[in-house]
Amino acid sequence: MSGLVPVSLSNRFDWGVAMDLSLLSKLNEERAARRAAVLVTDMVSGKQRLVLEADITTDPLADVLSDALRMGKSGVVETPDGKLFLTVQAPIVRIIAIGAVHISQALVPMAHQLGFDIVIVDPRTAFASPERFPNVEMHAEWPDVALPKLGVDRYTAFVMLTHDPKIDDPALLIALKSPSFYIGALGSRKTHATRVERLKEAGFSDEDIARIHAPIGLNIGGISPAEVALSILAQITAKLRLKPDGTRA
Repeated sequence: MSGLVPVSLSNRFDWGVAMDLSLLSKLNEERAARRAAVLVTDMVSGKQRLVLEADITTDPLADVLSDALRMGKSGVVETPDGKLFLTVQAPIVRIIAIGAVHISQALVPMAHQLGFDIVIVDPRTAFASPERFPNVEMHAEWPDVALPKLGVDRYTAFVMLTHDPKIDDPALLIALKSPSFYIGALGSRKTHATRVERLKEAGFSDEDIARIHAPIGLNIGGISPAEVALSILAQITAKLRLKPDGTRA
């Protein structure tokens, strides 16, 4: 199979294929539930089928569908059975930032530029204020109160930024039990070592704890809040787009 050739979504039915209404209804249902799916259209016959993310691994086109979903791009692909158009529907990544801190202030505009949603959770009302975070969804509550209401899913990324175990740890307890694709926590290696001990005492395994990226972000030597925010978003993007072996293709 050749690689996916991106095509403008506005042109996806230029060859005169109308979407089956039952498939459209199912696609809308998956979108509302923040679940990914790929609509596969045969560009010659017009035959269509919808592949849900949960079913991709058992699909005959598993590899190419996985690559398309991972990249979040619709386009044309050549297969032994002919030319297909893959219409990819993937939920918008949502970052839940625990801590209304300076790094979070830098993170917000950068995340929006990348097309990500971002939510701030911090029980400290002096920090979590509309003046410091205008036009941002904010929850001035403890994480164990706020997070269950947010509907954490596979397209959620957690970033723990308070450097305060009283706030970060309750969020970690929820994040580690969730299907979120990224969990990062601010702090030095020494800080993380003590965090690991607390999590083990709470019953988490080494495999569970290994999901946490700590120290958070790619190692770019960042010092300022903006640089740290950049490193965090780079790591989130890498986790989202790259294969487990670190390659893209």
